Amino acid sequence: MKKSLWKITTMVIASVLILSACSAQDTKADTDKEDSAAFKQITTEELEGKLNDSQWVIVDARDTNAFNGWALDGIKRGGHIAGAVDFSANWLKAESDSKDALLQEALATKQISADKNIVIYDVNGKDAQDVASYLASKGFKNLHTYDYKEWLNDDSKDVVKYEGYKWIVPAAVVNDLLAGKKPETFENAGSIKMVEASWGEPKESYDKGHIPGAIHINTDSIEPPPTWMLADDASLLKVMLDNGLSAKDTVIVSGEAQLAAYRVALVLRYAGVQDVRVLNGGLSAWTQAGYELETTANTPVSITDFGGSFPGNPDLIDTIDELKASLTSDKFTLVDNRTWDEFIGKSSGYSYHDKMGRIPGAKFGYAGKTDSNSLDYYRNIDNTMRNFDEILALWNENNIDSSNHLSFMCGSGWRAAEVLYYANVAGLDNVSLYSDGWIGWSNANLPSESGEPK
Repeated sequence: MKKSLWKITTMVIASVLILSACSAQDTKADTDKEDSAAFKQITTEELEGKLNDSQWVIVDARDTNAFNGWALDGIKRGGHIAGAVDFSANWLKAESDSKDALLQEALATKQISADKNIVIYDVNGKDAQDVASYLASKGFKNLHTYDYKEWLNDDSKDVVKYEGYKWIVPAAVVNDLLAGKKPETFENAGSIKMVEASWGEPKESYDKGHIPGAIHINTDSIEPPPTWMLADDASLLKVMLDNGLSAKDTVIVSGEAQLAAYRVALVLRYAGVQDVRVLNGGLSAWTQAGYELETTANTPVSITDFGGSFPGNPDLIDTIDELKASLTSDKFTLVDNRTWDEFIGKSSGYSYHDKMGRIPGAKFGYAGKTDSNSLDYYRNIDNTMRNFDEILALWNENNIDSSNHLSFMCGSGWRAAEVLYYANVAGLDNVSLYSDGWIGWSNANLPSESGEPK
């Protein structure tokens, strides 16, 4: 009798637990439905009626690369709606001690405010929901979502893409290349090679993880100590040959430190490698996308013939003499991509260089907020390229005319190389790099000035 009673009691308890679990699942499902329903999905016709309304803000929640122009997530064309601002759902996953402050700063810059109506669009049905949920948690009420596939599938609807979007590559596209595919803009690419650029021996960074198949280039090989100025052409040619890089190759450069990647990429272009691109966002973009890093070293196969003239693109880099001659032209602008303290002569920016000041005639072009390794004003929170409209706004503040020939400089060429690439992405090709930067200029004891410009 006791045994039968025990079995009945057990069955009752089990039934209650099952019903409770089902109830909890139903409650969660209902909550999810309510959260989704809280954001009204608008139609294409409704969206078009709001594009020129100052009380409405159109927000692209997709991967930044899709905003730039890449056709990701299976869509047939990339780019964004004219007038839209970017606020990627990926930014919500970024790791930063000041994450919330940076996100709030981005919202303010893009004029995404709680007193306006916000339309957030994506193509996967998830990114817009994530951004909308984040905004709702910050007190936003007038939130709407839009399925951007409707716009992209209508060929009569225009999209905006950066003219040179191909120069910085999404992790997903690099992964396709490694799988043997030929994604957009790579249809006619030469032999595709991966390069990991970083300072020091492989143990410093490369051995800890790199893009599969990548060889390592130590930045000391292109700008040897103790001066760390760009090596002469003979030395640079040797770097190309030793690493098996020819004029006809297509090279993708990556690295944990993006400044090193852009610096090496620009030198490869100067050398004459026909197609040199950079992984947008660096290795963190690769791992955030869920791809594995490789720790096995890859040994380059050296070559004896570069396959083209060397340097193949000499106008990409300005010498001191070329810079001095150009500074007299009103069609030339020297853009100083250093911190404000470096620009006004309050700091040299480098532990190994004590001369402070700026080149007369240079215009402050922003860089980072902290030190010579930062480039906050040009990057999103996930270290991808910032919306170029916002970069142009910074330049306009300091009367930097983008129709001029722009020569970018910093301390020794690293920060400025990344800025030059971003200019190329936006379609600005009348640009160059004053590679020796402030260090080269001041070491030559050439005229300088300091203090805030009048």
